[in-house]
Amino acid sequence: MRISALLAAVLGVLAALPATAQETYPTRPIRFVVPFAAGGPSDIVARIIAPRMAATLGQPVVVDNRAGAGGATGVDVVARAAADGYVFGIGSAGALAISPSLGRGTPYDPIRDLAPITLAVLVPEPLVVPAASPFRSLQDLIADARARPGALNFGSTGSGSMPHLAAEQLRAAAGIDIVHVSYNSGGQLATAILRNEMQLGFADLPVLLSNIQAGTMRALAVGTRERLSWLPDVPTFGELGLPAVDASNWHGLVAPARMAAGPLGALRRAAIAALQDPEVRQRLHEQGAIPGGNSPEEFAAFVRSENQKWGEIIRRNHIAAD
Repeated sequence: MRISALLAAVLGVLAALPATAQETYPTRPIRFVVPFAAGGPSDIVARIIAPRMAATLGQPVVVDNRAGAGGATGVDVVARAAADGYVFGIGSAGALAISPSLGRGTPYDPIRDLAPITLAVLVPEPLVVPAASPFRSLQDLIADARARPGALNFGSTGSGSMPHLAAEQLRAAAGIDIVHVSYNSGGQLATAILRNEMQLGFADLPVLLSNIQAGTMRALAVGTRERLSWLPDVPTFGELGLPAVDASNWHGLVAPARMAAGPLGALRRAAIAALQDPEVRQRLHEQGAIPGGNSPEEFAAFVRSENQKWGEIIRRNHIAAD
C-alpha cells in the first residue's frame, strides 16, 4: 500500500509538470526578430510595442534586426527557430503575402511554417498626384488615362512591391493603361511625384502624409474600407465605385509553427495588451498606422486571403521581382 501510494504521488507530480512549466513561462529574455534594418517601418512598430509586451511577460523582449531579401531572411529565422516561445517576429505584407509568389518564392511557407499571433498594424496606401496635376479627382485621372492609353506613368518602390500591386489593381478595376516606373525606396518615389516626374503613385501613408497635409501632393483616394482619420476628406475607392482596389500594407506578429499553446497564448496576450495600450496606439497613429489586435484565427485567414489576392495579380501580370 505504501509503494502504491508513493507511485500515485510521483505520477501526480509528473502529470502536473507540463502545466507548471507553462505557468512559469517565460523564464528568460525573448527575442523579437525584425526582418529589416533599424529605423524602417517594421522596426519602428516593433520597438513601440516591445516594451509593453515585456511588461506583460515579465521578461525583456529584445529586438533583433535580421535584414535581407525584402524581409524573407528574418522571417525565415523565425520559421526555423525552436518553437519554445523564446523567438517570435514581425512580418510585412511583402514577406508574408507577396514574396512567396515572386520569382523563386521564399524558403518558408507562410501558412505551414509560421504560427499566427495577431495583426500588428495596417498601413494605408493612398493614391496621390503632384500638387501641379490637373487631376482634381480620381474620375479626372481615369478619364484622361482612358483617352490617352500609355501616356501616364505611375511610380512604385519596386517590381512586386505593394505600391506596384495597388496600381495594378487600379489598372484592372478602371480598365486603364498606365506605365510602371520602379524606384528603390519610398523616399525616391515621393521625390519623383513632388517633382511631377510621375503622374501618380501609391505609397505607405507615412511616406506621403506630410506632403499631403502641406498641399505639395494631392490624395485622390485610399485603398481602405473606411476613410482615414488623417485624411477625412479623401474618399475610399469603394465610395468611388472601385471596391476591387483594396490595398494596404501591414505588419503582423508570427512565431515558429508547432509552438505550444501556453507560450503562444502568452505572446498573444502580451501583444494584445500592447496594441490596446492608449500610449502605444497614439504612437502608432503618429506613424500613420492603424493598430491591429485580431485573433490568431482571424490573422491566419487574413494572411491566406492576402496570399491569394496578391498571388493572382502577380501571376496575371507576369510580375517578377527587381
